[in-house]
Amino acid sequence: MKKTGLIFALLASVSIILAACGGGKSGESGAASDKQITVSSKNFTENVIIAHMMADLIEAKTDIKVKRTVNLGGSNVVWNALKNDEVQLYPDYTGTIVANYYQEETGTSEESLARARELIKQEGLSFLEPFGINNTYTLAVTKETADKYKLKTLSDLAKVSDDMVLGVEFEFLDREDGYPGIQKLYGMNFRESKGMDHGIMYRAIEKGETDVTNAYATDAQIKVHDLVILEDDKEFFPPYDGGPVIRQDTLDQYPELEDVLNLLKGQITETEMQELNAQVDVEGLKEDDVAHDFLVKKGLIE
Repeated sequence: MKKTGLIFALLASVSIILAACGGGKSGESGAASDKQITVSSKNFTENVIIAHMMADLIEAKTDIKVKRTVNLGGSNVVWNALKNDEVQLYPDYTGTIVANYYQEETGTSEESLARARELIKQEGLSFLEPFGINNTYTLAVTKETADKYKLKTLSDLAKVSDDMVLGVEFEFLDREDGYPGIQKLYGMNFRESKGMDHGIMYRAIEKGETDVTNAYATDAQIKVHDLVILEDDKEFFPPYDGGPVIRQDTLDQYPELEDVLNLLKGQITETEMQELNAQVDVEGLKEDDVAHDFLVKKGLIE
């Protein structure tokens, strides 16, 4: 009788354990094992870093499991993966959404954000609160040049541009949203303008072969070469404000994600993003480590 009672007790214990492990039906969000989201990114350093930030926050603040498919591909690849529900969340930019995905003209940062939200809502997607970075085109000079000519804005540069040499990417010389457009709006006319590869541009300005170069506002090379970004005071360049883009059905299933992801609202400046990019591209650190350390520094996770 004692053996029989022991066997029944063991069987009962096993039943309880099995029920605890697999009692929920597939798809029930209440079961922790069923709660999962795939976070992705485009194929460049900044986007990968921010994707890891979002993933780390979700893991730290919720019981949702995160699958990371970072470095998935270019803009259109990740965009289509999101629409097809292959991924549920990734970082994107207002200018990319409005101008690239929908071929519309961008306005100010506020207008572009509002339009991006309106456009992607039709796709069942949401653009949450921006991170703070605007990864747009810009013109940059060395600190010495900025001090010598007291340059702070593109309007300041226009007044002395005829004394300077412009060194930019080849396509920047011909695109209407590049040098031709700047010439028209700001009245800039450089003494000489040179087209060159992206990497050569920075070496040229460092050696004094050029005075002005184009760049992206969060480019690591700006920090590496200690350049000064000039303010686009007439807002010529389209805004590329970064933020989380997520499927609305995912938000409906896990509403806690909105507050968690919005912890990144306004947390990343262009200068900070330059530094983070440089830690990966120059110092050789891993994107996930850089992302984690930044969140700890900001007090967003422990």
